[in-house]
Amino acid sequence: MHKLQVDILGLSTSPHTNGAYALILYEVEGKRKLPIIIGGFEAQAIALKLENIKPPRPFTHDLFKQVADAFDLHVNEVFIDELHNETFYAKVICEMGGVVHEIDARPSDAIAIAVRFSAPIFVSEEIMNEAGIVEERQKEDEEQASVEELVEHEGEDEPAKGESVEAELSSKLEDAINREDYEEAARIRDELSRLRKGGEGDA
Repeated sequence: MHKLQVDILGLSTSPHTNGAYALILYEVEGKRKLPIIIGGFEAQAIALKLENIKPPRPFTHDLFKQVADAFDLHVNEVFIDELHNETFYAKVICEMGGVVHEIDARPSDAIAIAVRFSAPIFVSEEIMNEAGIVEERQKEDEEQASVEELVEHEGEDEPAKGESVEAELSSKLEDAINREDYEEAARIRDELSRLRKGGEGDA
């Protein structure tokens, strides 16, 4: 399974997400972003460490770091390796006494741990292909290619209804990205994914 290294771009929130946040990861050697919706507690745990703010009492992830240090356990990396029904899954890759262990975790917890160990974060290429959001410049190139293709096929049959819905959602996705409303972008991305999978099933 090919892995892509990502880093944290930031956290964003919206009054419409009931206290949830969008954690925005970006491809280190690419142009895609990956929004993951996480809870407020985990978002706070990540934000405090990124800002180097030490809480008066240790968070759960701080406690894990202290226990790990006491027993000489190292976190080598975090790997977001699965996506099922719009839910992301991750593994914390640890090493102790020369033995490597893979521990299942929610991506939010895994990343909160990663920032405390300065461990690299990876995402599978399959997940980035499915759920990643293309940066604007690359999207413009793709749209130009689509326009040229439409010109070449001018006069052919009108697109099917499903295709027009997909085009409308793609436009809304672009608008959400431009507004940096990553929660909405993630919602539209998931809706597009469901639409495309449904279309594959009808084929």
